[in-house]
Amino acid sequence: MRGRRSAAAAAAVADPARGIELRGVGHAYAQRAVLHGIDLVLTEPRIGVVGANGSGKSTFARLLNGLVLPSEGEVLVDGLSTATQLTAVRRRVGFVFQDPDAQIVHPTVAEDVAFGLVNQGVPAAEREERVHAALERFGLAGHADHPAHLLSGGQKQLLAIAGVLVMRPARVVFDEPTTLLDLVNTRRVARLVASLEEQVLVVSHDLDLLADFDRVLVVDGGTVVADDGPAPALAHYRELMAARP
Repeated sequence: MRGRRSAAAAAAVADPARGIELRGVGHAYAQRAVLHGIDLVLTEPRIGVVGANGSGKSTFARLLNGLVLPSEGEVLVDGLSTATQLTAVRRRVGFVFQDPDAQIVHPTVAEDVAFGLVNQGVPAAEREERVHAALERFGLAGHADHPAHLLSGGQKQLLAIAGVLVMRPARVVFDEPTTLLDLVNTRRVARLVASLEEQVLVVSHDLDLLADFDRVLVVDGGTVVADDGPAPALAHYRELMAARP
């Protein structure tokens, strides 16, 4: 009962207008610092994040819904701290991993989509309705009883996205959502991202995917070195990479 009251109290003080705030954020794994000096307020509908391998961008993405907690500073989602109000934060921020196999946990497609709803305590009748609607939306209705791990790569990514969106988060973080996909499925995911009403934050090496976003962050050396519209931010990133040996 105490946990339920705490979650309700956290929800009561949430302020969606605040977006995602990072205040003096840094993170280290053991003694290895991977992020430092991050101060941002993220409110735009479409935000992209680019950076070289090892730049810290994946750790940055994981900070946004509490998969990683900051070693210093704080991350707030709608005014809620990832450190102290993690359950409430994760109801607001969904996370789609680069490799959908890391996200698929149940044997059949329908069971996997239902997993998060079961954890949230959604009643069975509503759960069934929401799962059916999600499967229809993502073209997976004909696969409801199929083994999830036997789907194609593109279908697995759609399943992973369906499993997140069925929980109705206000914001969704995508970590390299097209890296493992062919061109057809890359375009499909790009159209899907463009159609979402939720706030979207996408970490990607696919610069074309981010070309019409509202804002793009460039992460390098563990900090944000550019924060602008997509054209100037991506130009900065290309120049940065061109200067590398």
